[in-house]
Amino acid sequence: MEIKKWFRPFETVNQRQGMLIGGIWLVLVLGYWFIASAGTKHLFPTPGQVWEGFQSLYNEGLVVHVVSSLGLCLQATLLSIIISLVIVYLSPLPALKPIATIFSKLRYLPLTGITFYLAILVKDARTMQISVLFVFMSLYFITSLLAVLKDIPQEEIDHARSLKCSRWEVLWEVVIKGRIDYVIDVLRQNLSITWMMLVTVESILVAAGGLGVLIKNSDKFMNHGRIVALQLVILLVGLLLDRVLQVARKSFFKYSSF
Repeated sequence: MEIKKWFRPFETVNQRQGMLIGGIWLVLVLGYWFIASAGTKHLFPTPGQVWEGFQSLYNEGLVVHVVSSLGLCLQATLLSIIISLVIVYLSPLPALKPIATIFSKLRYLPLTGITFYLAILVKDARTMQISVLFVFMSLYFITSLLAVLKDIPQEEIDHARSLKCSRWEVLWEVVIKGRIDYVIDVLRQNLSITWMMLVTVESILVAAGGLGVLIKNSDKFMNHGRIVALQLVILLVGLLLDRVLQVARKSFFKYSSF
């Protein structure tokens, strides 16, 4: 094994070496954690405090809060997918293209500006949570899908036309059917943004619970062990969602090359 290969740009390593490199970094991070949390004054909570945080969270119904957060994320995601795909798939029509473009530009609006107007239109707190996530996710989802459409090679469209396909058939075969695997990958990327926003959105309705409520309560009482434990739970659940979507894309679309 040539360790110097690990420090050369664009060098390829096998799976065993990749796992070894990952293991080394894991040991370094854990070692730094133990060192940084040692002594009377420390920046991070000790591993023991984090473990105690896990135990107290589990006793307080951590699983229920995770399910609540996943349910909120799922509802907003399904709604966002349906609306965003309709807008983007109709964007090749010149009369409707400005709609997709305008929604894409609105992603620069701060979350406060969005929630202000939603609060006027929506009275139910749970609906408010779903609406904020839906709007927030849709704006980025539309932007990413428009980029996918823009990157479709002109040769694919010309090939479909050479096969005597009508314009609507080109839209169906090339844009919709031909890019479904890209849609799943765009969903996987944008879902991480939505999952990250849960902490802010779930504070709208504390009674509904969720991981965001647990973090807010832990931060209020300066319980750093619980905060780090919750951060790890959020990270692991997010990575699990990412992995599920990645496996689903590769399973359903074996021809996908990315």
